[in-house]
Amino acid sequence: MQTLMNQLRLATLRFAPGRAVLVAMLLGPLVGAFVAYGAIAAQEPNEVVIDNFTFGPQELTVAVGTTVKWVNHDDIPHNVVNKDKVFRSKALDTDDSFSFTFASAGTFDYFCGLHPHMQGKIIVK
Repeated sequence: MQTLMNQLRLATLRFAPGRAVLVAMLLGPLVGAFVAYGAIAAQEPNEVVIDNFTFGPQELTVAVGTTVKWVNHDDIPHNVVNKDKVFRSKALDTDDSFSFTFASAGTFDYFCGLHPHMQGKIIVK
């Protein structure tokens, strides 16, 4: 990413000031897409992100013995509650996380106890 930024900087120096602004305006969305891709790629495997009142991914399949981590990136508290009372987190503030290790196979439906319309599923094989 740093190399790309250095090349862009050198390319803009070759243009007149008006052209440099135009080049920056045209390349800005491209650089933004790379930054967004980096944020998505940074998500760990077996991690569920809570953001914008949703769990993502909404359905996750893992092997027996896998630890799943939920991370709240929303600006309000959420929690994670299994419908069968197998696991339950405390209220998670922004950037707080909760982890649970699945010791047996099955389908584990869960929801946010504070916002029940938020639902997800862990499938353990």
